[in-house]
Amino acid sequence: MSNLRRNLVRTLICTMAVAALASVGCNTVKGLGEDIQSAGEAGEKAISND
Repeated sequence: MSNLRRNLVRTLICTMAVAALASVGCNTVKGLGEDIQSAGEAGEKAISND
């Protein structure tokens, strides 16, 4: 398997694992949406250096 393909597979697996762990922490779909929104807002703050 090429290095690029191996890295892509590794990234995909890690992304799926993080998504699974994040969804376990949410009791409802609404909670998941709020968590995603919160993560987006934190990312925006980090980018804008506020």
